[in-house]
Amino acid sequence: MNLAIFDLDNTLIAGDSDYLWGEFLVEQGVVEPAYFAENDRFYQEYKAGRLNIGEFLRFALKPLSEHALEVLLDWREQFILEKIRPILLPAAQDLIERHRAGGDLPLVITATNRFVTEPIVGLYGIEHLIATSPELADGRYTGDFVGEPCFREGKVKRLEAWLQEHQCGLEGSWFYSDSHNDIPLLSVVSNPVAVDPDETLAAYAQEQGWPVISLR
Repeated sequence: MNLAIFDLDNTLIAGDSDYLWGEFLVEQGVVEPAYFAENDRFYQEYKAGRLNIGEFLRFALKPLSEHALEVLLDWREQFILEKIRPILLPAAQDLIERHRAGGDLPLVITATNRFVTEPIVGLYGIEHLIATSPELADGRYTGDFVGEPCFREGKVKRLEAWLQEHQCGLEGSWFYSDSHNDIPLLSVVSNPVAVDPDETLAAYAQEQGWPVISLR
């Protein structure tokens, strides 16, 4: 069984779930309006390839630590309905189903934390998710994260650990991503595919002869 690996943000969905979660928290009055400007700064740094992932995670996970889990789950349900369902991509679902029909195992790997992404991945019927893991202690998020952040080279390390755990390899594997931040992982799979890529990835994909597709 070959792996069909997908990035999530701006690949399987037409937007960035981390960014949209921050926007949602501002709109709900959960955080101060100044949060949005800081959220946007981190997003621009991500797109430019300058993101300090530790600094960002401390920022992004702090609101989770300030509220009870049941309240967070209610907010997340509303977030999925208002922000995520409108940007699901039918072409992405079709691509996933084509891989399934061919006997491949779909897997999502994303830098965005598991609290935000797990239900989104579920909307596509994908069971396997590798994501940055927020720390949970005594039924509450602590604002910290556990393990390797699932970002850039960290995605490769997290995937290697997953492969070892599931006793499978990357022979015949696919990886679909929009971001130049994913070049480390795109470079180790059998079939790298750039999806609606940013300018840097588009240029790199052309140099490498990688396929470029759109799911929009």
